[in-house]
Amino acid sequence: MSKELKTGIIALLIIALGVWGYNFMKRQDLFSPNSRYFFVEYKNINGLSEASVVTINGLQVGKVDAINFNAEPGKRGTLLVKLSLEDDFEFSKKSVAKIYSAGLMGGQNLAIIPNYEGEMAVSGDYLQGEIESDLFSSVGEKLNPIQAKLENVLVEADSLLIGLNEVLDKKARQSLNRSVLGIESTIASLNKTMATFNNVLEENKSKIGVTLDNTKKITEDFSKVSSDLAKADLGATVKKLESTLSNVNILIKGIESGKGTVGKLMSDDKLYTNLTNATKEMEELLREMKLNPKRFVHFSLFGKKPKPYNEDNNNKNVSNQ
Repeated sequence: MSKELKTGIIALLIIALGVWGYNFMKRQDLFSPNSRYFFVEYKNINGLSEASVVTINGLQVGKVDAINFNAEPGKRGTLLVKLSLEDDFEFSKKSVAKIYSAGLMGGQNLAIIPNYEGEMAVSGDYLQGEIESDLFSSVGEKLNPIQAKLENVLVEADSLLIGLNEVLDKKARQSLNRSVLGIESTIASLNKTMATFNNVLEENKSKIGVTLDNTKKITEDFSKVSSDLAKADLGATVKKLESTLSNVNILIKGIESGKGTVGKLMSDDKLYTNLTNATKEMEELLREMKLNPKRFVHFSLFGKKPKPYNEDNNNKNVSNQ
């Protein structure tokens, strides 16, 4: 064997070992080639990488061979994942290839969720793709809206504080401090007032008790009076009062119409005039009797006559004697 042949054989062995090592690092076994290939389209592979494990019901049955962008014009931007299966386990074209988290430390694997309805899948078919949210991504999805709202609240709070600082200048802050001190003083005075009021209540507790007892007694007496009034025949009393008022109205109407002595006295002008004149003459007679009694009772041995009636003297209340 020539030296050149030995060198060529050694070079081929080195190349073969290199290819085998490279495929071994990619988890590809050259001695048991994969029998089937499938393709899955994703908009986001969520960290899936080549040589990631492919499982069915938790059993490793293959790996991811390649991840490339889809070359079709209508699907630009989507990712095309090629996976290979070493197992001949059969499932339909409706099966789902779901990307899931391999653990808390990271890394993504691909699980085929088999479906047995419809036509069975063969090498080269496309499967449906899904992504399972891991713990951190699900928490992040829930926290993202909260973070956005919190940022909005912080921005609004910052704007509010800036506006408040602009409104509250030095004088305004001093006035606000005085207002707060005034409120504190008012609260302290109110506390003192309440304490004084409590002391007054404590000192007059017995008097307040007596007052409440008296009030209770008055209420009971009033209740008895109310019951007595309820038992009384107020209807008959009201009817009698109405009858009396009716008679009084009839009497007043009779007086107004001139019936009876009182009615004639009130409606007859002549009678009123005569009574007035008689009263006046009676008054003059009484005055004359008081001023000149000798004109009415006269005892004289010598036959002296009394002086005659003088109207002027009578009006002036002067005696004629």
